[in-house]
Amino acid sequence: MNDAAPTLLELRDLEVRRGGVEVLDVPSLHLRDRELVALIGPNGSGKSTLLLSMMGLLERTAGEILYRGSAVPPGRALIEYRRKLALVLQEPCLFDLTVHENVASALRMRGIGHAEVRRRVGAYLERFRLGSMAERSARKLSGGEARRVNLARALVTEPEVLLLDEPFTSLDPPTRQSIVDDLERTIRDTGTAAIIVTHDQEEALRLSDRIVVMDGGRIAQSDAPSVVLNDPQNAFVASWVGMETILDGVICRSAGGELVVAVSGKEIGAVGDGSPGDRVYCCIRPESVVLDIANPSSRTSARNVFAARITSTTSAGAYLKLRLDCGFPLVAHVTRDSFAILELARREHLFASFKATAVHVIRKGDGAAARAAPC
Repeated sequence: MNDAAPTLLELRDLEVRRGGVEVLDVPSLHLRDRELVALIGPNGSGKSTLLLSMMGLLERTAGEILYRGSAVPPGRALIEYRRKLALVLQEPCLFDLTVHENVASALRMRGIGHAEVRRRVGAYLERFRLGSMAERSARKLSGGEARRVNLARALVTEPEVLLLDEPFTSLDPPTRQSIVDDLERTIRDTGTAAIIVTHDQEEALRLSDRIVVMDGGRIAQSDAPSVVLNDPQNAFVASWVGMETILDGVICRSAGGELVVAVSGKEIGAVGDGSPGDRVYCCIRPESVVLDIANPSSRTSARNVFAARITSTTSAGAYLKLRLDCGFPLVAHVTRDSFAILELARREHLFASFKATAVHVIRKGDGAAARAAPC
């Protein structure tokens, strides 16, 4: 994404309250031309509320919406602004009409001529692989087909901004992947700016030019996917981008960008900034942890090697997630083949190792609470 691209949509000092309770507090958020932003965060963090606020469908306690640099006031200007946007919700709400008529309805409501309706509907039915079912009743569609119709109906209006609120919920993985492929291709081909709410981290990383992480109605971090993934600003963001081990520690020693952090009586080597006495979080991805049945200290470059025992094993898709006790809790992912070959189900003791560069260190704020006596 080109950071020099013009800002298309902007929120300033946005606040939303419901029943006197603040549910959204966003000092600033922007969407650039042709940009695709992924909104992630737990349920109740304000993602859907933010989308509805962007559409001007929720009353704001404070703040303003700007479109191409101009404030959007209430009244007719707000209606004209909404015509430039399209909103796709979790569940399709289709008319009891054919697929063709459902997609065409969005254009007919705008007074588009018959010939143009036919041209656009035909094009978007093909984009979403619906051409062969144009005359099928919406009542006879599968869940995936209905989602495709919903997307085609939104995009056939050729909006400048597309807002998507978890549009692929409850779909099986192959169907979801196929629809995501078609949506991504269509958005990129048409140059449509978009914001998508998703709980799927891989989907967010794949689709977006920028990730916005929300927590409690506020933006916890907003940056390029690689930055959010590898340099989370706090422990909450770290947990949402896959750093499943988050440990409280205190820096014991620091020299030349290398740190030694005391965690539960153990010392963890890390790379980062900090001073002795700083309270920190040590964050480690499960895929960065290597397991061995014999001590690998003499044959590994990893700075951190700990005796470990497995406390639980659960499925994590293509991997198994192992929770380990190393004197501190540690999470590791292993393939099912490795689990079988190493006979980990029978092992009471093994060794876990990870490099210093695999430890992401986050300082715990400022002030006395962020300091401790050096080790």
